[in-house]
Amino acid sequence: MSAMTLDEINALDEDAFVAVLGPVFENSPWVARGAWGSRPFAGVPELHRAMFAVVEAADRQTVLDFLNAHPALAGKEAQAGEMTTESVGEQASAGLDALSPEEFARIGELNRTYQDRHGFPFVIAVRGHSKASILAEFERRIGADTEAELRAALDQIALISRGRLDRAVAG
Repeated sequence: MSAMTLDEINALDEDAFVAVLGPVFENSPWVARGAWGSRPFAGVPELHRAMFAVVEAADRQTVLDFLNAHPALAGKEAQAGEMTTESVGEQASAGLDALSPEEFARIGELNRTYQDRHGFPFVIAVRGHSKASILAEFERRIGADTEAELRAALDQIALISRGRLDRAVAG
């Protein structure tokens, strides 16, 4: 995503808006499409609120599908080179692209256990985290109530998407 000014973003037609901001929410361009009609945005916080409101207004199955559109940490998508550019950079920032075989096996085990328990992948805003702090969060959250984890995953996506918007909007 190359940075554009907010004025440029506000002036985009719907398809261009989706093309530019669709990647903000992992594999979910429908979020940008849903927010387009709320233009013009006074700032990035308003743009983010409008986009996240689309997610929060979705029915439960759509939210679950949305969560399941996110790649597992250091999972099969990463190994196959099938993650979005944004996710590759984010996971690399936490060292998840350089795991030892033991770390890789442990994260794989945690991913499977979490997915089986909650029905969606573990989501964490990895920027600013280390491998150790991510593992600690995994351990802490894996046994939580699924409804609490659904909210936690959405809160983490709010952090991820806000960071992506901050990088996408110049000025």
